[in-house]
Amino acid sequence: MTGAQLSLALSVFLACAVEAVEAFTIVLAVGTTRRWGPALAGVGAATVVLAVLVAALGPALTALPIGVLRVVVGGLLLTFGLQWLRKAILRAAGAKAKHDEEAIFREEEEAAAAAAPEAGFDGYAFTISLKAVLLEGLEVAFIVLTFGANQHDVGLAAAAAAAAIVAVLAAGLSLRAPLSRVPENGMKFAVGVMLTSFGIFWGAEGAGASWPGGDAALAPLVAVVLLAALAMTADVRSRIATAEGSP
Repeated sequence: MTGAQLSLALSVFLACAVEAVEAFTIVLAVGTTRRWGPALAGVGAATVVLAVLVAALGPALTALPIGVLRVVVGGLLLTFGLQWLRKAILRAAGAKAKHDEEAIFREEEEAAAAAAPEAGFDGYAFTISLKAVLLEGLEVAFIVLTFGANQHDVGLAAAAAAAAIVAVLAAGLSLRAPLSRVPENGMKFAVGVMLTSFGIFWGAEGAGASWPGGDAALAPLVAVVLLAALAMTADVRSRIATAEGSP
């Protein structure tokens, strides 16, 4: 496996693991509070939709000229990555509440218990599970398609995503509890850095720029983005401390 393939697989794995943890928390709350049958049916329906989406769009994207593809993918990844990174910086600095799977589980559990019971097929459990998996899964599909299409290796990206999902399911089912110990906020910070770096790298290549050393330039670019993100985190934290200390 080349360095570019390893970076692709690691980025996809981390990003998809984060999304899988969030979807698992909601499905677990609905399944344990309502009924598992309809909840799992919703998971299955969402999985089929996502699989069809990846299978249909993957070949279409790889058919685009490489320059056009890299500009489009780079722009999308940069936009998406900066959104992740902005939230991660605010959470790390204390300006935004950190993602808490235990709290989310309790909220979803209370909402499921408060919803009116349904005789026969439980539409609530089905709909909430479908929505959770589909919404989180769309981000997974986006990451798989953009990374995989740009490297002409959708199979590797899909395998990394599947490995992340299996790992989360294995951990969650063994614990039968929300995966609150997963360093989700740290993972989101790392994913934000990786997506932003890949977006800059591929977008510049698609626009005709040549990176010194080719793919080897990606590693120092990731380091630069990371250092910039850490500096922003320290700056925001300092501003908060100054504001709290002022009369």
